Amino acid sequence: METSANNDGLFVLAFYIGLPLVLLAVQWLIGGAIERRHLRQLANRERMLDGFLVTSLKKPPTGAAPSSRPPMLVTGEAVISSDYFKNWLFGFIAFFGGESKTFTRLFERARREATLRMIDQARLAGFNAICNVRYESADIAGNAATSGGRKKTLKMAACTVSGTAYMQA
Repeated sequence: METSANNDGLFVLAFYIGLPLVLLAVQWLIGGAIERRHLRQLANRERMLDGFLVTSLKKPPTGAAPSSRPPMLVTGEAVISSDYFKNWLFGFIAFFGGESKTFTRLFERARREATLRMIDQARLAGFNAICNVRYESADIAGNAATSGGRKKTLKMAACTVSGTAYMQA
């Protein structure tokens, strides 16, 4: 009789501790694979756009020949969502305090994706350089989104970038 009670206790322990750990490990593997694939895609796209001039200067650099085409405003936007493991890890780190590198990487991916979308828009319009680049970011469903004091959604990073596209000689 006592052996059955011990087995029941082990089953309950395995269920309440083991199952969440297995689910977190699966989410870590899936989320990590998706993030690595996206980072590889970003690196490949950035390599293809290597000669495209992007600067935060307010005006085109001196020496840029004036073009018959007027400059144009170009924008790019990206929203990147976190996975369940990173969301859990962010909550764990926030509870104990400290910098969340996972959230920082999320914003970096959103910034890079938005920049590439802005460059694509400029290239499609026939321009080869962008100046006056400005970034805006937002924490979607993060610290601001609460329901009764409890956060129920995944963390997301949004980035909007704008700049002035022009023809460089």
